[in-house]
Amino acid sequence: MAQESTLESNDRDEALVRALREAGEGDLRAFEELMERHQRRILADCRHLTRDDLHSEDLAQEVFVKAYFALPAFEGRSSFRHWLQRIKVNQCLNHLKKRAGKESLSIEEEHLESHQQMQVPAEALGDLEAAARRERIDAILRGMPDTLRVPLIMCDMDELTYDEIAAKLGIGLSAVKMRIKRAREQFRALYQAEAT
Repeated sequence: MAQESTLESNDRDEALVRALREAGEGDLRAFEELMERHQRRILADCRHLTRDDLHSEDLAQEVFVKAYFALPAFEGRSSFRHWLQRIKVNQCLNHLKKRAGKESLSIEEEHLESHQQMQVPAEALGDLEAAARRERIDAILRGMPDTLRVPLIMCDMDELTYDEIAAKLGIGLSAVKMRIKRAREQFRALYQAEAT
């Protein structure tokens, strides 16, 4: 199946938002399709932003719940995708603030590895290679400090502007630019080091 262009994707999202607004009460088909279209990215972004595999699915679900109830206020000044990403960023930042200073368990701990829920069956070779690449990226992102990782993800994955990132994080524009520059340099160096 051919990859949908950004313009086609935005057009489809707009059509689904209109259908949802015109649908009768309880008719969630359009919203379910919007969720299907965006849930993988939102879930992956929640994992990357928070480094919290345990709560990332709940966070992603909360993003969609908030989006559903906030949809009447969505004015369409940005694409649905960007609006949804802003909700996700706020949700993840709130989660990080709540979690600050609290201890969490790592799925890497030996006693957790033996649990059946932690086992993943092998897939096709292409899927394994893609998964290995994602794991490598995830491991690098997890190792980066929040001050670098969060602005990098907001910029490169969520496509927020420097001004939007500065406003969300409550820091100056020059600090955002410097953090993203340093984050990209650190990520690139770590990624290349792991490849050799």
